[in-house]
Amino acid sequence: MDIIDTIKDQIENNSILLYMKGSPNQPQCGFSARTVQALMACGERFAYVDILSNPEIRANLPKYANWPTFPQLWVDGELVGGCDIVTEMFETGELQTLIKDTASAQAAE
Repeated sequence: MDIIDTIKDQIENNSILLYMKGSPNQPQCGFSARTVQALMACGERFAYVDILSNPEIRANLPKYANWPTFPQLWVDGELVGGCDIVTEMFETGELQTLIKDTASAQAAE
C-alpha cells in the first residue's frame, strides 16, 4: 500500500481524525495543543495520527489535502481545517454540533 492509499484509508476509516504533531496527551506544538483542547471539549472520541513519527504522511498529506499546515482535522472524510478554523468553530458552537452529530451517526451504524 503506498502512502496516499494509507492516508485515504485512515480518512475513510475514522469519522473524526486529527493529523497533529505529537499525541493528544502530549502535543508537540501550540497549534496542535489548541486544536486538541477544542476537540476534547466536545466530549467525543477521535482518532489521531502523529505526523512527527510518520514522516511520509507529514510529507504527503499536504499535497493530498491541498492544505499546507498541521494540524488537520478531518470529519466524515472531509477536511475541516487547521487550528484557526477549528478554534473559531469551537467558539461559535459549530464544532460541538459537527462532532456530536458525527459521533451519533457513527454509533447508530
